[in-house]
Amino acid sequence: MAIYIQLILACFVLVSGYSYAAPDVEKKAIETAAKSYLISQIEVRPELMKKVADDELVKRTYWEDPQGKEFVMDMNKQGLIKLAAEYNLSGTRFVARPKVELRILDVDKRVATVKLITDEWIDYMHLYKTASGEWQILNVLWQFHQIQKHKSDR
Repeated sequence: MAIYIQLILACFVLVSGYSYAAPDVEKKAIETAAKSYLISQIEVRPELMKKVADDELVKRTYWEDPQGKEFVMDMNKQGLIKLAAEYNLSGTRFVARPKVELRILDVDKRVATVKLITDEWIDYMHLYKTASGEWQILNVLWQFHQIQKHKSDR
């Protein structure tokens, strides 16, 4: 009986060791994709944004128009590529050492949710693993830390 228990425990340890190896690799790939989203803006690298953003990506936030009416503002992949190409051209949009804090909130097989925290805003992202094995960003919901910035100039 003791031999059977030892064999069962040995199999469990081997299987457990295998199952924990894959999540670390996946978490690293998820982290790389999510951080690339921000790096593409900091370093003015639109090609990097193009790589990590899914063709169907939508980035959203709430916004207030000049008349004070709130609405949901969105941006697609092409808008994000343009943002990455233009947002920091002056080199002054980010501090010298920008805060890049990433929290992987959940991973379930081919989908993940992360929170990216920067000096000025937060992004909640949904990513998925493509059939070719790449992690891409599908949805982004963002907000400035200073929520009063969520409006157009009057």
